[in-house]
Amino acid sequence: MRYAIVIEKAESNFSGYVPDLPGCVATGATVEETESELLLAIQFHLDGLREDGLTPPAAESIVEYVFIPAQPFAPGDAPQAARR
Repeated sequence: MRYAIVIEKAESNFSGYVPDLPGCVATGATVEETESELLLAIQFHLDGLREDGLTPPAAESIVEYVFIPAQPFAPGDAPQAARR
């Protein structure tokens, strides 16, 4: 099973969450620590769902970066997503 995670810089640490598992969150002093804590939180969350007789939800979130050009789009030009 594969889930998307989001890690954000907070004021004095990092916080992360799993969009497909509401309430599944973690924090850490570094990105690496936050990712490690999130992996533990995901496992704990999934174990809890299974213990309650529930099926873990499918991963449905899509994560992608988009390229934003330095110059604004000209009138009539349609912005397009570009993978980098």
